[in-house]
Amino acid sequence: MAYKLYYWPHIPGRGEFIRLALEAAGAEYIDIGRLPEDQGGGRPGVSRLLSEAPGGRFPFAPPILQAGDLYISQTANILQYLGPHLGLVPQDEASRLWAHQLQLTMADWLVEAHDTHHPIAKSLYYEEQKAEALRRSANFLELRLPKYLNYFERLLTATTAAEPRLVGLQWSYPDLSLFHMVEGLRYAFPRAMLRLAPTYPRILALHDQVAALPRIPAY
Repeated sequence: MAYKLYYWPHIPGRGEFIRLALEAAGAEYIDIGRLPEDQGGGRPGVSRLLSEAPGGRFPFAPPILQAGDLYISQTANILQYLGPHLGLVPQDEASRLWAHQLQLTMADWLVEAHDTHHPIAKSLYYEEQKAEALRRSANFLELRLPKYLNYFERLLTATTAAEPRLVGLQWSYPDLSLFHMVEGLRYAFPRAMLRLAPTYPRILALHDQVAALPRIPAY
């Protein structure tokens, strides 16, 4: 079965967490947003699903995963479904709940990072709220970013795995998601991340190992 992913084309964002899981697992999937519009893709293809979902269960926003007759929305919810199917989480309930908890924590972190550039309204350009964004960014870099990094570094330090892993001894989807968080933070705050790097060696070791996984460099 080929999965179908509905997310906006050319925007990493929340959809990238899903893409990374599918790519790392070598899953067969169709990225609807990146198909040509005359093949039912692009932004119209994604928008269409928001108003035509079967059974009246309309998703609020992308990303949306179609798995057979299932339509699943919300990034953490999609990954909670995909994890066992793709071998990206242990099968026991405690591990699956822990992985979901970590993904929800990263969802909070993602919102805080995003809102440094759009602290007043997402509908306004950065240039229209620059003064507020600078103030929000300063607070994020001083207090919130270290809080999240400290938390995940602590988890990776406490693991019993030989290499840094967040869930069990093998790769899991939260590992891939943490990789994506580091990528995004390096893009948005390059100087701060460079300054903080020596404090978080296990996070960066995990990042580098994910970047070298067999299917990730090609992707």
